Amino acid sequence: MSDTLVDAGEIARARAERRDRVLRWLLPALTVAAVILLWDRVVTWGSIPHYILPGPGLVVQTLVKDWAILFPALLVTLRITLMALAVAVLGGVGLAVLFSLSRWAGMCFYPFAVILQVTPVVSIAPLIFIYVDNRMVALLLCAWIVAFFPILSNTSLGLRSTDPNLRDLYTIYGASRWQRLRYLQLPTALPYFLGGLRIAGGLSLIGAVVAEYVAGTGGIGSGLAFRILEAGYRLNIPRMFAALLLIAATGVVIFAVLSLLSHLMLRKWHESAVKRES
Repeated sequence: MSDTLVDAGEIARARAERRDRVLRWLLPALTVAAVILLWDRVVTWGSIPHYILPGPGLVVQTLVKDWAILFPALLVTLRITLMALAVAVLGGVGLAVLFSLSRWAGMCFYPFAVILQVTPVVSIAPLIFIYVDNRMVALLLCAWIVAFFPILSNTSLGLRSTDPNLRDLYTIYGASRWQRLRYLQLPTALPYFLGGLRIAGGLSLIGAVVAEYVAGTGGIGSGLAFRILEAGYRLNIPRMFAALLLIAATGVVIFAVLSLLSHLMLRKWHESAVKRES
């Protein structure tokens, strides 16, 4: 009798897991489809001109027709985004490790990191483009300013979140500061770092787009933000929507890739990713 109940419970859990996996993908897809359908109906029923609000079909047609223009611009924006994210990872993790090793360094430099975070990048971007001659470096710097603080903040929190009992154990066994960092603090900080990385991925894209807006024709002049500005000047609203669609899709892909990376790195040992038995 007990074996039958256990088997029935396992079957029920398996069915619930399958249902959850299907709904996890099906519900967002249905929601997006409903929004697109509503958008199309509003444009059709309201007879809205395409230069005010193009329909989704026209946006897709424009994306295909202008692909030769938009795809190189996408590559420029994506390159700036990924470079800024890489520099943010190096700078954020490096500073977080420095702050964990030296309390005085944290007290001295952490306020400057907070100042950079709370200052809107659009307000300091013009100064960056004045003082930095290389436009690519200026764009990269703007995107980096937006992206690096979540990594710094989350990694610093993770490095400080080690179990006190384990810290005492390392002290009892005479572990050096570097051994404690390598074998205790860094593994503990990994989930925090990956959480900050997911946030920084989207922020690096935002920083790149904002920097391109500020640069305008004086910058590289071929990123997606510039194409949006150009299309706005020409009242080519379908191309604006097509460029916005590429930016949104790029952000979703970046978040999905970083979420997958986080899952793969944590799924075997961290409670946030280990599959729980219901």
